[in-house]
Amino acid sequence: MTHQRATRFLNAPLDRVRHALLDPQALPEWNPAFRSLNGPARAATGTRYLITVRGELSGTWEYTRIDDHDIDTTWQVPGFRETGTWHLRPHGHGTIVTHEFRHKGPLARLLSKAYRGVAELRLDRLTQRTAAAASPADADS
Repeated sequence: MTHQRATRFLNAPLDRVRHALLDPQALPEWNPAFRSLNGPARAATGTRYLITVRGELSGTWEYTRIDDHDIDTTWQVPGFRETGTWHLRPHGHGTIVTHEFRHKGPLARLLSKAYRGVAELRLDRLTQRTAAAASPADADS
């Protein structure tokens, strides 16, 4: 089993961070492991999205918990399952984000070295995504 955890301050308000994480149709735009994700545009727990990942493996993606400060997800393809959490805490004008995930399965064991540092990379991409989403009014603040 692989387990990773990373924390970062994002110079973006909590609502903007939540919006990026709760936009399932946009996830493939900032997570290069995802080739496509098909399902409703509105995030909801218990809804299974069809996902295609690198290597053209097909499976499912699901939000398992959505509350004010925590978003839990799971996705799986044959031989691989990831359960992940995004912890969001307001801090001044920004948000402290902790991302952690666990991998299980034979494919996960095979790919464990390739996933080193991925929690930090995901936070890098989320930082870029939330900065790109800033409105012109934010720039004046």
